[in-house]
Amino acid sequence: MIPADLQAQAAALLEHCKQAGLMLATAESCTGGLIAGTLTEIAGSSAVVDRGFVTYSNQAKAEMLGVDPALIATHGAVSEAVARAMAEGALARSRADIAVAVTGVAGPGGGTATKPVGLVHFALARKGRETVAYHEVFPGDRSAVRRATVEKALTMIDAAI
Repeated sequence: MIPADLQAQAAALLEHCKQAGLMLATAESCTGGLIAGTLTEIAGSSAVVDRGFVTYSNQAKAEMLGVDPALIATHGAVSEAVARAMAEGALARSRADIAVAVTGVAGPGGGTATKPVGLVHFALARKGRETVAYHEVFPGDRSAVRRATVEKALTMIDAAI
């Protein structure tokens, strides 16, 4: 069940996209499809949502999105470089006008001194524009980090319309 506030945010975003004639794609790692799931919870979302890529493993990032394995080896899966490559790969492999990508450490394990639990890298690619990236360290448990990631991703898409 998607919380009511996220449903409302998603519904407003979908309406903005529909009015602008824009299609969306998602490329998700740490959220495992929750962004696409939140968007598609809304009736009529098929007019805006083209597809979602759940690329939890490094191999999936390479195979489905074309992320260079050398990029992952150099920067790590949780990095700005990989988030950018994911977003650009999703845009190139879809009919979307805007693609958002997320990769992070949702926890409770897996964090390091340089990549703590709660760190999420976001990237947004839009046809005809430069890809933008952002990162944040969210507080809370795994559910809180993933929820905050969905909310921020929806906000980033809305700002790009």
